[in-house]
Amino acid sequence: MSKTLKHLSAAVAGTVATLVLTEPAVAAWDLNLREGVTSLSQEAYHLHMQILYWCCGIAVIVFGAMIYSLVKFRKSVHARPDVNMTHSTTAEVVWTVIPIVILVVMAVPAARALIKIEDTRNAELTIKVTGYQWKWEYDYQGENVKFFSTLSRDSNAARQLNSGIDPNSVPNYLLEVDNPLVVPEHTKVRILLTAADVIHAWWVPSFGIKKDAVPGFINELWFNAEKSGIYRGQCAELCGRDHGFMPIVVAVKSKADYQAWLKAQQPAIATAADAAPASQPVSP
Repeated sequence: MSKTLKHLSAAVAGTVATLVLTEPAVAAWDLNLREGVTSLSQEAYHLHMQILYWCCGIAVIVFGAMIYSLVKFRKSVHARPDVNMTHSTTAEVVWTVIPIVILVVMAVPAARALIKIEDTRNAELTIKVTGYQWKWEYDYQGENVKFFSTLSRDSNAARQLNSGIDPNSVPNYLLEVDNPLVVPEHTKVRILLTAADVIHAWWVPSFGIKKDAVPGFINELWFNAEKSGIYRGQCAELCGRDHGFMPIVVAVKSKADYQAWLKAQQPAIATAADAAPASQPVSP
């Protein structure tokens, strides 16, 4: 038994040393939620950690009692069952009330967070997002700005069979688009989400949001990015054979930079409209 424990201790120590001393290994085993850059993602993260700590505390108590009982009343010390043990109403009440209290403590903040996730009121910017096989269309409501966002040409070329292009040489392989969604920071953005063909899902992990885009239905979600930068996501619903080539890129800019970008889109849209051929009248 002692040899087995020594071997087990050595294995555990070796594993811990590897994880501590090797930075890539630590990164590869980063399985926790990301804190994100929105109030929703941060609240979800802290709620997750709070409940995880509760579960760890419960595990310590339960497994501690089990281990104590196994050691204290093991066969080698000739332990005997207490034949005089009787039913205890107090014990029944205690181990029923305590779990109920714990569940209520967990349920209240969870319910509050779920209500907050669905509250799209008082949005400062509304964007209609439509999923297609295999691209996204972004339509800025009231701004006369609309465009498609598809996989970047570099990634699309590298993904082709026998392309001869090393995917590792392509920056942000399969996670880059030609036209990212641009939004201002510190602004409540409301997304009206739908699809034109099959079910898709709009998912940006750093925003802590994911919702299905269903043909014929409008789903709502919102986010308020607190930090400018580039944030990437993907379609999270199997939508066909090219499902893996439908990334989402959101560029969060300062409010001044966003207004400059918005103004720059207006001439481009006007030029595209002027270049479109005029419709011919239908002959009688």
